[in-house]
Amino acid sequence: MFAPGPELGREELAPSCPNPLFLQWLVEWRDTAAERQHKSQIVYEKAIRSLTMYPLPLHSGREAKILYGFGDGICNRLDEKLSEYYTEHGTNAPIHYTYNPLLTTQAQYRTKLGSPAKVPRCRAAESVSEEDDAAEPRPSPSKRRRPENREEQEYKPQKRSGGYALLLTFYREAKKPNYRGFMTKAELQRKAQPLCRISFTHFKASYRYNAWSAISALIQKDLVIKTGFPASGASHRKRELVTELKRSQIEFDVRKLHVGDFLWVARERVQHQPGQPQTPRARELVLEYVVERKRMDDLCGSIVDGRFREQKFRMKRCGLRNRIYLVEDCSFVKHLSLPESTLQQAIVNTQVVDGFFVKRTKDVKESAAYLTIMTRFLQNLYLQKTLLSCRKEELAACSRKDTDSDTRVLLTFSDFNEGAMKNRAQTVKEVFAKQLMQINGISGEKAVAILRHYDSVASLMKAYEECPTAGGREKLLSNIKCGNTQRNLGPALSKTVSQLYCTEGPLC
Repeated sequence: MFAPGPELGREELAPSCPNPLFLQWLVEWRDTAAERQHKSQIVYEKAIRSLTMYPLPLHSGREAKILYGFGDGICNRLDEKLSEYYTEHGTNAPIHYTYNPLLTTQAQYRTKLGSPAKVPRCRAAESVSEEDDAAEPRPSPSKRRRPENREEQEYKPQKRSGGYALLLTFYREAKKPNYRGFMTKAELQRKAQPLCRISFTHFKASYRYNAWSAISALIQKDLVIKTGFPASGASHRKRELVTELKRSQIEFDVRKLHVGDFLWVARERVQHQPGQPQTPRARELVLEYVVERKRMDDLCGSIVDGRFREQKFRMKRCGLRNRIYLVEDCSFVKHLSLPESTLQQAIVNTQVVDGFFVKRTKDVKESAAYLTIMTRFLQNLYLQKTLLSCRKEELAACSRKDTDSDTRVLLTFSDFNEGAMKNRAQTVKEVFAKQLMQINGISGEKAVAILRHYDSVASLMKAYEECPTAGGREKLLSNIKCGNTQRNLGPALSKTVSQLYCTEGPLC
């Protein structure tokens, strides 16, 4: 619901910008990139901040290359745009005059009371950070005044900030005859994004806030009322999945797993013996199947923050041979921060390159149905088998010795879960593997392939020292076979690794 609020914006004089045309074009390109959820908006944002702090006029895009955030691409595009400008207005047309780029793009917007939205300072509007969007705008330290009564101070979000976009979206939707009286988070983010200069769905590097962070301030000030959890919430999906499993009469426990989202255990049947104070604790063995569940938006987030590769690597080393990736579709996949084609490619790579079994479902109910079928399948599969236990470090040897089709050697649940802890004490080999995976292009299976030959940094450095030439060091790892396809690691990655470990001083 939308509660009536004060007039949006604040009235200040817009100072002169030394390079207003360049600033206008950069703002337009950034806004276009933001609407398309393209990562280039971050590049344009850096260039805008740099340009607004530069005090001298620029006469070409090439001159702007001295500024931070201006590469060849932006400079060439500015020169092309400047050439078009001169063609249309003449070679003597002025390019250094006082101009506020936000005035032409936002003047048509109306506040809730019907008055035109006021224009903020040109410099402040472009240099504001995400933290500022989530709170009240603050003047500079030299002009800051402590109000006599803080409670009477009006909340005035800056133009194109998160709070501004959210309030204006609510106002526009409330005027429509078919308005339902509320909006879900996904709807609100999608419709408010064109009105905001930063993303509602993903975070910039080094920031903990995005445009959606402003919703907390709006709720706190009673401008927005939160009356429930949207259907897209993770907690709601978990409750819905539990409901579906109960409906299918599937017996399950909710526990903390350090890897994966679902697995199956065989529990020993124990009976109370006369004379014993209590029934002995039943032993539990983990069956050879583990499931990682991802909705498409979860998959997108895990790729962006780096969890995707790490989770797959940890699942490969968890000791269970049958690894399943359960991927649920979502209705707003086209509005995520990564293109749908990128997500589809990541799913294909998970199956083809990483060797996971990928199961696609359309919603929570279909995921619950798949888990139900898997549970009944595994009950029948292991019903007549003899199950033996062993420790994780003994599993490989025990599995090779076990040739009886009616016998299975499995991990105990405690050994499995403790061995999969993310923050447990790590071996030198595991730390070396994580270090290798930070190199762009080295996946988990490529890191494992390198570890088969060199199980520590010390062993790799010793091999490099024995190479007589720099060329030999660069090609040392190129013929290592990787993965199921047994393809070579290749000279490019081999050279990158050698540069990382053999270069003295900083890498250029």
